[in-house]
Amino acid sequence: MPRCATLIALCGLATGAAAQGPADGAASLEQCALIGAATDRLNCYDKLAGRAPAPTAPAAMQPLPGTEAEVPSLLTQSGGPLPPAPAPSPTPSSSLLSKFWELDPADKRGVFNFVGYQPNYVLPLHVTSRVNRAPRSPTQAAVSVPDNRREEAKFQLSLRTKLLQNVGFAGADLWGAFTMQTLWQVYNHAESRPFRNTDYQPELIYVVPTAPGLRAWPFGWQWRFSQLGLAHQSNGQSDPLSRSWNRVYLGAGFERGNWTFTTRLNRRLRERIENDNNPDLLAYRGKAEFTLGWASGLHTVSLHHRSNLRSENSGGSSLEWTYPVSRDQPNGLRWYVQLFNGYGETLSDYNFRQTSLGAGVSFLQF
Repeated sequence: MPRCATLIALCGLATGAAAQGPADGAASLEQCALIGAATDRLNCYDKLAGRAPAPTAPAAMQPLPGTEAEVPSLLTQSGGPLPPAPAPSPTPSSSLLSKFWELDPADKRGVFNFVGYQPNYVLPLHVTSRVNRAPRSPTQAAVSVPDNRREEAKFQLSLRTKLLQNVGFAGADLWGAFTMQTLWQVYNHAESRPFRNTDYQPELIYVVPTAPGLRAWPFGWQWRFSQLGLAHQSNGQSDPLSRSWNRVYLGAGFERGNWTFTTRLNRRLRERIENDNNPDLLAYRGKAEFTLGWASGLHTVSLHHRSNLRSENSGGSSLEWTYPVSRDQPNGLRWYVQLFNGYGETLSDYNFRQTSLGAGVSFLQF
């Protein structure tokens, strides 16, 4: 009988405890599931399981009620702070001159990257109105070359590379360049296809970007850069065909939308008369250069003019047009047409006037 009384008492206590719910206000599994915030719900489960509660994120980072988004942790797995987000890369500018001369910080590409300078082209057919069959100068005797033909090939290779970046003035760079232009009598079988003339021109060019506050010019033009250059040009021949000159030049570049305009003023470095192969070169070739360029869509057009600023019967002009061979690769191989009129298409012809037309392809765009 005492055993039965004890069993009845224990059953009564168990029934009363079940009716009152969990002791000390502890939540049940069903109550934890009703909690909306993910962190609070996880803490409720941890309490039931006897685990320490998870660290609570700041209120500003709690998810909205009814959402299941997890709160991003402020700490890495190692316990340290998360690294700052990387700064976005600068967007290259849309300026044609900035891309060519790397004027803006976003267009800088470092040093010793070889890129194009003057047009690089191969013209399998180059026809001239008249051929200089007796090249001469005031200090060099005439040389007879009666068998040169009017039809020939012409090609040019022109490269440049940045030697120093951000030197001197803000954003200014020092460039080195080399240009080689050749006229080849490839159709002259009787004379074993000689190279009629090859001109070589190394240069040093210091390019200074224009400060933003000085760029604006009338009619929407922008003054983008100034440059100071030192150049030597020669045809690599021995006397009496030797021609050469040294010069310094000061230049500037402007742009407006798809248009560019550059100008240079040359000052020839004096030589002793006994060493000067062409003392009257500037009178024919000119001391000032102007280039107007247009690039829209897939077409490019460039007009280059040289003048001595005194006489209209001097200098020379060339008109160039290009279009991509493949429309999908506008910076690859391009059709190229060149028209020249005036004096000085080559150094050997610096005092010889002619009109020529060539057609072929250009390559190695900047």
